[in-house]
Amino acid sequence: MAVTLKDIAREAGTTVMTVSNVINGRYGKVSQATVDKVRAIAEKLEYVPSATARSLVARSSRLVGVLLPDSEGHDVLVSPHNVAVIGVIERMLQEHGYYVLLRSIPSSDPGSVTAALRSWNLDGAVFIGFLDSQIRSMRATLDTALVVLDSYEKNSEVMNVRLDDRKGGYLATRHLIDKGHTRIAFVGPRITERGVVKERYNGYRKALREAGIEPDDALIVATDVTHARGIEAGRLLIAQHPDVTAVFATADLLAAGIMEGVRAEGKDVPSDLSVVGFDNLDLATYVSPQLTTVTQDLTAKATRAVELLLMSMSSEGVQTAETVMDVQLVERGSVRDLRV
Repeated sequence: MAVTLKDIAREAGTTVMTVSNVINGRYGKVSQATVDKVRAIAEKLEYVPSATARSLVARSSRLVGVLLPDSEGHDVLVSPHNVAVIGVIERMLQEHGYYVLLRSIPSSDPGSVTAALRSWNLDGAVFIGFLDSQIRSMRATLDTALVVLDSYEKNSEVMNVRLDDRKGGYLATRHLIDKGHTRIAFVGPRITERGVVKERYNGYRKALREAGIEPDDALIVATDVTHARGIEAGRLLIAQHPDVTAVFATADLLAAGIMEGVRAEGKDVPSDLSVVGFDNLDLATYVSPQLTTVTQDLTAKATRAVELLLMSMSSEGVQTAETVMDVQLVERGSVRDLRV
């Protein structure tokens, strides 16, 4: 049975209010002798303060929601990108005394879910991977400090940390062009509105047009970001587009699947198909050949998101509504130079 303040007060021969003051560090009206006595008894009885009670007193739950879109039946942690980002967020929030509530949200009914989250009295929330329209909808129903990752939503009430995605798509495609490739496929999620995928696609198109190459919609493969879908995309490119010599995938997980799909069709990377990914996750060095990819600093991105959230949840306020992180290309062995 849990030890209560009343149990400590009974053994100390004092009031519950006095014990509460000592436990919560309010020593103004309590003698040092009583403080020492109450703390010794609490330690002896192995008293554990109630997080719920403290939340009621402080009007704070110490809970931060980390919300992700439902992935049509896929585990929300199937993405190595999400795992890495959430790991940093959880560690940093824990260091500041907060707990993380991880929740996936069906894109078809975000309002009902955020209403439930409001009832849990969140101190703040981090949204990862939502479309801008979904963020607008949920922002209207969630009255709390909010930071979003990888969004292009322009809203003074939304703090955003994102990459220069257009530059990333441009660097990947420009690298392939510089290696002599002109038939370059684009593989990523369906492009529905401005956001991460569309900006990477815009960078891809910009690089092609600068090189005098007209983008070909037939070389756009829309698919979910999973390893299995990447395998399907790799097999499709070999079977249906034998003239394609290179592909830019919007995620390393997709790129790794594409490489496996190419091999399943009896072909080779990079001899038959060059591949460039995005994220520079650990798996980029596990595949063979190692993956050329656009790198982003996931730790820095997640750290900045937590910094903004902590400022918003405190009295410090927020200095900026948007932080844009830079990207660079990391060249490895998955791209063939056609010029030699």
